[in-house]
Amino acid sequence: MCDMANTLLLEESEGFATIKINDPENGNRVSDEMAAELTNLINEAQSNNQFILFKSVGSAFCMGRAVMGEKKGALPEALEMRNKFDVVFDLYESFRNSQIPIIGIVQGEAHGFGAALAALTDITICSENAKFSLPETSHNIMPTMAMSALMGRVGRKALLHMTYTCDVIDAQLALNFGLITQVVPHIELSQTEKDVIQKIKRIPLSAIKAVKEFSTEAEELSTKSAKAYARNLHATINSSESLRN
Repeated sequence: MCDMANTLLLEESEGFATIKINDPENGNRVSDEMAAELTNLINEAQSNNQFILFKSVGSAFCMGRAVMGEKKGALPEALEMRNKFDVVFDLYESFRNSQIPIIGIVQGEAHGFGAALAALTDITICSENAKFSLPETSHNIMPTMAMSALMGRVGRKALLHMTYTCDVIDAQLALNFGLITQVVPHIELSQTEKDVIQKIKRIPLSAIKAVKEFSTEAEELSTKSAKAYARNLHATINSSESLRN
């Protein structure tokens, strides 16, 4: 188990890893330090596991980023500001580029950065109690960081609706938008999680990685190129004894 002042937990057992945000008293808000460590945990968990279960402790999934004592006065230089935000974009990339799928379990509210994390998981299972929003513009904050995480996850109109209105949407509307993949009654969330774990554990690791690789790489390819990529990947997986084991 990895323990970062008890706010981030990594558990590994039976072929999969569970990463938890464990700061319910603060709404599971994520500091820049925690974001950097989350990136490390996701990268670490890929080496010995079939998939990653990503969840949080308490009633809220993640209420956003933690405010780390913003300094008053002159704004920082553009390059300094850009470097400061790299920790967030690096985390986003770790989700997208993970060689194994990341399964998100969302039990409650997910706003701003929290909505981005939920959207970045490959499969996102939510309680009917889950709520989502991108509230940045209502606080005079540019929302483009969170928007970049939702690109390719939700459609343009849905993304603009969330960004411009800052509406808090329920789990069903989030499902309609494509932000999540499944909504279940809150009382059934734990059992649904267990069912999904068992289903994925039955899939050979080579197939798990191949599906994740194709879904990531083919997203930006033309239909013709994606077809060629699929043909080559399929032939590789099915002709290699080591990959089939």
